[in-house]
Amino acid sequence: MDIDGEQLGIPDTSYKTTIRMPSGEFQRIIRDLQVLGDTCIISCTKEGIKFSVSGDMGTGNVLIRQNTSSDKEEDHVIIDMDEPVELTFALRYLNFFTKATGLGKRVVLSMSPEVPIVVEYPIEDTGDIKFYLAPKIDDEETA
Repeated sequence: MDIDGEQLGIPDTSYKTTIRMPSGEFQRIIRDLQVLGDTCIISCTKEGIKFSVSGDMGTGNVLIRQNTSSDKEEDHVIIDMDEPVELTFALRYLNFFTKATGLGKRVVLSMSPEVPIVVEYPIEDTGDIKFYLAPKIDDEETA
């Protein structure tokens, strides 16, 4: 098969921030924010992980804090952070990734500055599925 496309490699990296959360909650957040705009800023700080969007319909912010108080482990939100990270992504593609929600109860988001986010769905007794999405680059930074 001959494909005339640029091949991009996935860099081996140790991620600065890893978030483990219920996959259904991640799907709901992405779906709800997509109504407001097409670009999502995901920022992780000591306060928690914040999903922000701004568009013609308005603005929306969802802040998720670490939560391990639930009896069911699959409902826990666990944030492992070495340093704060803030990246911007196209909601369209994140929404495509959430189609894998039915495969597992949890999702793992791995982020580092200037590298693709990893959206990983662990599948019980089988393995996992990983999606990679490069962050949007702000045109003002390159000008």
